[in-house]
Amino acid sequence: MLLFNPLSSPPTPLSLSQKTHYTTSISSLKKHPSFFTITNFPNQKNNPTRRKLFIAQAKGDDSADGPDRLISAICYFYPFFDGVQYGKYVITQFTPIQVLIQPLFPAIKVFKSFPLNGFLVFLTLYFVVVRNPKFSRYVRFNTMQAIVLDVLLIFPDLLERTFNPRDGLGLDLVMSLDSTVFLFLLVCLIYGSSSCLFGQLPRLPIVAEAADRQVL
Repeated sequence: MLLFNPLSSPPTPLSLSQKTHYTTSISSLKKHPSFFTITNFPNQKNNPTRRKLFIAQAKGDDSADGPDRLISAICYFYPFFDGVQYGKYVITQFTPIQVLIQPLFPAIKVFKSFPLNGFLVFLTLYFVVVRNPKFSRYVRFNTMQAIVLDVLLIFPDLLERTFNPRDGLGLDLVMSLDSTVFLFLLVCLIYGSSSCLFGQLPRLPIVAEAADRQVL
């Protein structure tokens, strides 16, 4: 995006009379009005070019228009879809949660239909959105938050693979861990997507600082 600086054009030089006048009479000064000519710089308040500069710069901060809000809100579905299996205990036990995510079942089914879908979505979001300066910082920050949130799912996945009890206290711990992870993803989805739709900047715990370091 090109930024136009209204002060980039060279100012008009001072117009001075070539002859030197030593008289201080008013009549003599009136004959040479160019002696008092001062360069008029553009009014910064009413200069439309300067207003364009501020509008262009606003695209790079945390403000967002309609399309930016929608793209950012959709990105938070990625970690939720990727970790929805952690809700197998909560969904079956609590009917309100099942009703809440019922409309998402077709999209979740499509996302889970191919094992590499999660990895392909990760590459797309990171290289096409986060590393693309054509997107505003608002979109890139929210996308990076969703990516970092999905990367954190590696830890409960490793723990579940190495420690997979069938019953007893171990099973209760696994159920508690899975339910906590799922509820955290659900809260992040609701908070992140709703904040983006309203034009707010959501900062998720744990992942916000990591996203800031990745988005310049």
